Amino acid sequence: MKTKIEQLRSWIAESKRMVFFGGAGVSTESGIPDFRSVDGLYHQKFDYPPETIISHSFFLNNPEYFYRFYREKMLPLGFEPNVTHRVLARLEQEGHLAAVVTQNIDGLHQKAGSKRVYELHGSVLRNYCMKCGKFYPAEFIRDAQGIPRCTCGGIVKPDVVLYEEALDEKTLAGAISAIRQADVLLVGGTSLTVYPAAGLLGYYRGDRLALINRDETPYDDMAGLVLHASLGDVFSQL
Repeated sequence: MKTKIEQLRSWIAESKRMVFFGGAGVSTESGIPDFRSVDGLYHQKFDYPPETIISHSFFLNNPEYFYRFYREKMLPLGFEPNVTHRVLARLEQEGHLAAVVTQNIDGLHQKAGSKRVYELHGSVLRNYCMKCGKFYPAEFIRDAQGIPRCTCGGIVKPDVVLYEEALDEKTLAGAISAIRQADVLLVGGTSLTVYPAAGLLGYYRGDRLALINRDETPYDDMAGLVLHASLGDVFSQL
């Protein structure tokens, strides 16, 4: 493990265009639950499967239940960045990290100080009226009763990508461009089983792919460096 940490440190020190690609494991160490772990949302009992509740069609057909679930399980307010978020922000400031590509919707990378963040699945911090486009903060969704409505009467929808919805084209294009130009691609805290996000690794053209995840991933054999460890343990040593 120590040898691998030293190798990773060397790659980072030599890097000028590193990209970090992160999943739920980045945020769980801040206390935000994920979906697929033993204690995750997919293992809890609801009236409907979580992937059904957070689908576009369910949102349209049953918005009251959607918002009840969303407020209780998907609105991570009051959490703070952890060591991974902070180290990544510092690496960007030092000129090693070019971008963060994240599957998370909590905004903690920006809260830690990262400037170039591609949020593949959107953010709970941005909410828009579906009728007039007026912006609302996350607290408005949290504090509203039932279905949150704009002053114009329209439904205020979180800017998160639900199942059955496409990723934002501009965000996706930026993430692909950053990964394509990366000299180091550091992937952490993701099972790499959610598509199309996981498929972005295919755009990497370099030979310094590093994976940090507690469990094995489908991409382990492709990586030059694999650390089966928690992100907190690795980044605290970086």
